[in-house]
Amino acid sequence: MIDSLRVAARTVASQPGRTSENVDRIAEYIHGDAELFLFPELSITGFIPNHPESNHERWLREALAFARSIAEPLDGPAVQSLKALARSRNIFIAAGLLEDAGNTLYNTHVLIGPEGLAGAWRKMHIPMFEMPFYNGGPAPKVADTPLGRIGVNICFDALIPESTRLLAVQNAEIVLFPFAADPAHGWAEWARVALQSRCQENGVFGVAVNYEGAVEACGVSQRFPGGSLCIGPRGDVIGEHQSVYEIRREDLQAARGEPEYLYRFRRPELYGPLAMPSHETD
Repeated sequence: MIDSLRVAARTVASQPGRTSENVDRIAEYIHGDAELFLFPELSITGFIPNHPESNHERWLREALAFARSIAEPLDGPAVQSLKALARSRNIFIAAGLLEDAGNTLYNTHVLIGPEGLAGAWRKMHIPMFEMPFYNGGPAPKVADTPLGRIGVNICFDALIPESTRLLAVQNAEIVLFPFAADPAHGWAEWARVALQSRCQENGVFGVAVNYEGAVEACGVSQRFPGGSLCIGPRGDVIGEHQSVYEIRREDLQAARGEPEYLYRFRRPELYGPLAMPSHETD
């Protein structure tokens, strides 16, 4: 990665189905001298609230049709607009959309730079309330960018240790963690332990940002508290609830040269059973 990188973690109140307005709002939040701007999960097309209190079948039919109607392909107008913005500002933008992949939908986060689409990550692990809307994606790839080697774990993925390890084995240096979470207590308090663990386990920087504001669609509403976190490769909290975080290559190198760098102690030859159904390990 470059010697010093400024990452802007920006919470935005995106609304489901108002994609053009959401892209305009994202553009308004791109200011300052950061090289990378991170926006929350589904910040482009908006998050569809998914906790109906009555007539679940009617809601499900309406919500599924709505999801299909607002989804966009990776070469659609929203991503094209962000490409133009990234090119004109000479920056990288990471933002999320409901992706129309033809016969299936995905919860996808894109990384767009001055040269166009640098990477796209589909949410791998889908929590039960979101299962009707999109499929689980494949193993993630790391994007080798001029800023550094960058990967993404989307929201629930961050709670599953293998998600970040799949990036670490590709020598990821920075992992972006976009969220749309509304825990009963504070988001940062809820997410912090998992994010610290993922970063310490793998010796990577982590930058996280959560969805903000109230959303409403198909007769259901949901409210998100916002927030952001930056975690160092030792699992240390670099900052919390800031709009811009600075991370340094020398800190990454130092952490990976210490006895506490856990990644070096891996024994991949022992881990075959982890990829087998439990009944085959007896």
